[in-house]
Amino acid sequence: MLKTLMVALAGLGLSAAVSAQELVEGQHYTLLESPVATQVDEDQIEVTEAFWFGCPHCYRLQTPVNEWYETLDDDVSIVKMPATMGGDWNTHATAFYAAKSLGIEEELHADFFDAIHQDDRSLTDADKIAEFFSDYGVSEEEAKQALTAFSVRSEVNKANSRMREMRLMGVPALIVDGRYVVSPQSAGSLENMPQIADALIEKVRSERTQ
Repeated sequence: MLKTLMVALAGLGLSAAVSAQELVEGQHYTLLESPVATQVDEDQIEVTEAFWFGCPHCYRLQTPVNEWYETLDDDVSIVKMPATMGGDWNTHATAFYAAKSLGIEEELHADFFDAIHQDDRSLTDADKIAEFFSDYGVSEEEAKQALTAFSVRSEVNKANSRMREMRLMGVPALIVDGRYVVSPQSAGSLENMPQIADALIEKVRSERTQ
């Protein structure tokens, strides 16, 4: 009951913070010149969370953004997109899609963040990642196969293409409907990012009814 109350209060705070009518392009968000094709059904509003497991700001965003996700209506779909900027970024993106292909991504997502930022584990090579995966019901051999699978490499390449299309130069970022980009800078803080994205969702709903 306490958790439910906290989520409800968080939702009230979001709606009270800023409305769709109060949003200012270039101040609260950036509008992409060319919209990026969304990956969800047409009747859904896509919110893409661009992140890197090694990013401390992305880690700090997890609590407010996950609390916000619990308040969203059924017409909103979340897409998590690991950023790809080479090196450890791509290694962690590969780990994300490998875990997804093994059906363990949702279970280990928060733990992977915790392992890096709380336990000081780098998780930047295949052996360490495979060992980490083995705690989630898959063998290290299965994990290593997934980490080198063609399908996983393809997903990493797709994420890289989408990141370029979205003109993302850093993370974290929330992208609403493939058009509106919210960053910590535009929102004013990490904690404000869900609030701005929430208002943008209302903006999209209004646009679709006109």
